[in-house]
Amino acid sequence: MIHREAGVFQTSYEGDMSLYTLPLAKWTNWGVLFILIVVLPLILNAHKMSIVNTIALSAIGAIGLNILVGYTGQISIGQGAFMMIGGYTAAILSTRYGWPFWLGIPAGGVATMIAGTLFGIPSLRIKGLYLAIATLAVQLIVPWTILHIKWIGGDLGSIYVDTPEIFGFQFNTEYRRYFLILFFFLLAYYGAQNLVRSRVGRAFIAVRERDFAAEIIGVNLFKYKLLSFAVSSFYAGVAGALYAYYLRIANYENFELIVSIDYLAMIIIGGLGSVLGAVLGAIFIRLLPVALDLTVPVIAEDLFGVSYQSSANFLANFQLLIFGVLIIGFLVIEPAGLARLWEHVKRYFRLWPFSY
Repeated sequence: MIHREAGVFQTSYEGDMSLYTLPLAKWTNWGVLFILIVVLPLILNAHKMSIVNTIALSAIGAIGLNILVGYTGQISIGQGAFMMIGGYTAAILSTRYGWPFWLGIPAGGVATMIAGTLFGIPSLRIKGLYLAIATLAVQLIVPWTILHIKWIGGDLGSIYVDTPEIFGFQFNTEYRRYFLILFFFLLAYYGAQNLVRSRVGRAFIAVRERDFAAEIIGVNLFKYKLLSFAVSSFYAGVAGALYAYYLRIANYENFELIVSIDYLAMIIIGGLGSVLGAVLGAIFIRLLPVALDLTVPVIAEDLFGVSYQSSANFLANFQLLIFGVLIIGFLVIEPAGLARLWEHVKRYFRLWPFSY
């Protein structure tokens, strides 16, 4: 059967380590790509495409954070600050030095990678809650630097960015921006999938499980902890640069502490230590406000007689409450998150029609 291992033989190490060993998995992958590239732009309007764009942007940052937290076990509450660095780097290079977006985006990633590596040095001596507090300091230092150094941001802390274009083709609509964001999302997703299956990825997992034991068997903790911070920060910088080009402005208010909490919620709900889990978490967290915005005002007005304006004011705080409840719920009921639930579904159909 195309969905079972029976009859599928691997004759090389490369074949055994390929991302998709079953025919059905390969066809499913191509089917998903077809939906992303062809179907979604045809059936969704501009507003819904903007939601999809936001999900893809968030997924890039969530994948990077999951490499650090989920695969290496290094806690970080500064993802928003690292995205801020990438966004401002791309904005400065674009507006003041005339760099094209296809150079500004990777430059934002590289600048953030350097900053993330420097801020990751404390991870060599501290971990757990203490490391979380150290990364939280990044979330305070970066906005202060932007506001108090006029060359970077100045009093307003905002830098407007021109519409990205290449060979005269402008990405000035939601549909055009979608293909730009999708390109970087696919690079980020498949790059992470291959990274975590490589020697480096196995070293990350060894550090997460027991760093002392990993060091005993020859894993260089200094190298791989800093490398994890560097890779995670690069992803965050690329996501931040894309956000700046997408919104056409780099503003520190778009990357405040609540953004870092959102990304933590994404990887916890989606599944720590899973690239797909980061994507599922981004989809869940970004669609949750849309669902609440559609349901809460109606329920509040019909059942409790609360006006739409009052329910809208309540909605902002209610969303944070829902995030907290969901994080606690997933940690208690299914710590591996949505990715594990998806594995259960796949396992069921892989064995179907047999029970074992």
